[in-house]
Formats: sequence, structure tokens, C-alpha cells
Amino acid sequence: MSFTDKIKEYNWDDLDAAINGMTDHDVNRALYAEKIDFHDFLALLSPAAEKKLELIAGRSHELTLQRFGRTIQMFAPVYLSSECINSCLYCGFNRNNKITRRTLSLKEVMAEAKVLHDQGFRHILLVSGEFPKSVTLDYLCEIVKNLQKFFASISIEIYPMETDSYKALVASGVDGLTVYQETYNQERYRSVHPAGKKRDYIWRLETPDRGGLASFRRINVGALLGLSPWRVESALTGIHAAYLTGKYWKSHISISFPRLRPAAGGYQPEFPVTDTNFVQIICALRLWLQDAGIVLSTRESQNLRNNLIPLGVTQMSAGSKTAPGGYLLTDEAEGQFQISDDRTAKDVAATIFSLGYEPVWKDWDAVFLKAD
Repeated sequence: MSFTDKIKEYNWDDLDAAINGMTDHDVNRALYAEKIDFHDFLALLSPAAEKKLELIAGRSHELTLQRFGRTIQMFAPVYLSSECINSCLYCGFNRNNKITRRTLSLKEVMAEAKVLHDQGFRHILLVSGEFPKSVTLDYLCEIVKNLQKFFASISIEIYPMETDSYKALVASGVDGLTVYQETYNQERYRSVHPAGKKRDYIWRLETPDRGGLASFRRINVGALLGLSPWRVESALTGIHAAYLTGKYWKSHISISFPRLRPAAGGYQPEFPVTDTNFVQIICALRLWLQDAGIVLSTRESQNLRNNLIPLGVTQMSAGSKTAPGGYLLTDEAEGQFQISDDRTAKDVAATIFSLGYEPVWKDWDAVFLKAD
């Protein structure tokens, strides 16, 4: 069984009707339940819950302190390549966009990584467009083997691969996999992915399963907010994360909340998500999945990121660049999207500390796997 089988149990329109039919009574029940059930989760995503968002946020804050304390793990992305075979309408790397393309050499990757290492980062995320001819498995394994001596944790956000390829990356030193379904609405998925391998909805949907079978220590999922109506999108994201938590119990499951940002091609979100909506999504998912990691990127503004720190967030990127060579090279290629929070990592860490939290640069070492 894969998540393809699980998601068949849910109908988009039925979920939408259930969420929009929730009452104040349903929201109150969810707010004061010691452990919420699926009905409660849907209530927290409902229009009725918006009137009680302050109470929901307070509950989310309390639960996060219980489960994670006052720590925020820091990480940064390294973009390896902007080449891509897909034509995703919303993405700056869309193959039809007239942008400068670049795939970094090993030497260039190491130079980029050194910038982040010198800033204090020990957790990094390797990102690329989907172009297997340039970003090969051998290329990735060589990069990871060279980065291992400098970073305690290396994650990937690249094109979906077979389980055996993921196992090879795990053996090379990769411990985390990030993959966004983009949208769980299959009809919308087809319309925003008109060409390329990524058009295959099922292949992408089953990617976290293949990652679980490959024994990644961490698996991070999410939907690209703005492509489809957010309430059902968030419900299905939560269902997916809960499924992975139960089936691949050796992997820690996290959720990201990427919200559409301006990029080459000029795509405009058809279903915009307001800041209030965004807060509701994060708090509802925190209460539903009490031990899940919640990841916040520099797509969001400085003020919003600061305000979200107490409400459920456990990991934050900082000082991010979304183009290959963005940290160091002077002839920078175009980025995948525009970031919103352009503070330095040092400034973000100082803000986290000023809010009474601890920025954590390293919380893992592969040596733990070798212990008897």
C-alpha cells in the first residue's frame, strides 16, 4: 500500500463540504480536546475557526513548548542547478522561461557551501531543477561525500527518484528528503504541469513512500499554497503527513508551507492565501500532528516569520539564495522565486534569541548511527 491507495478514501468535494459545515461547537470541542481526532482537525481548518484563531494559536504555542521546547533549527539551501525539463506554470525554472541556466561544478558547490559553513550552518538542503542528465545520481553522491566533513545534516529537494537511487544517496550521507506534492487536487495538478515528467501525479505522490522505504531519517512534505483552495489542500497535507508518520515510524516527518512568490513567468496564484489563513493552517496542523516538524522558509516576510516562531515552528531557513551560485558568484543566474525575508542568518538568529528561543545550528551527527 502506498499513499495513492490511502488518498482514494477521500473526495475533495466531500472534504470541502465537511470543513465548511463545521460549527462553533465543533471548533470548541477541538480546542479543548487533549488529543484531537480527524473531525477536530477539519474543524480547526474551517471558517468557523477563524473567529477563535487567537485561542487556537495559544493552544498551538503551549503544545509546541511541550513537545519541542524553545528551540529553532537553522538551515539554508544550496541550489545546484536551474536546468529543468518541466514546464510548471508557477516556477521560475519552467523550461519555457528565457532565463540564464546554470549547473554548478563540484568546486562551485563547495565554494557556496563554505559561505554557509562560515556563517554557522551545519544543516543544509541541496536543491535543483528537475534535469537528471545534468544532476545525475553520481554527481549528487560525489557532492554529498565531499560535503559530509563540513555538515552534520544534508537534505535534498530534487527530482523524484527510484527507491534504489534514494538508498544510494542515503549511503553517501544524505539523511533528509523534501518533496512537495504542489497540489493534491489531481485536476489542478494536471493544469499547472502541462509538460515534463512532473506531469505524472501518481509518480510524485508516491515519492515520500519511496523515501520511507530508503530509510531517510527525515521526510518533509507540503503543498504549494495558492494553487488550489487552501482548506482542503491543508487537510490532505495533514492526512499525508499522518500516513507517513504511521507507516515509516523510523523517519521523522515534517511539513513545509511554501506560499507562492513572484518568479520568472509571472504566474499569479488563483487561490491566494492571506497571512491569517497561513497562521490558521500552521496552528491546525500543529494541533493535529503534535510531533511533526514545522518548517518556515524565507518566502515569508520578516514580521510574519517573527510572529510565527512561538506558534509551532521548529525549523527556519535564513539568508537564502534561490539561484545556483547565489551566495558567491557575481554573475548570478535567475532564482527559482523571490524571497521575502532577506535578513542575514546572523540577524535571524539574533531575532530568535531576542524572542526567548534558541537558534540551533546543529542537532544531529551521523556518528550516532555508528554507535553500538
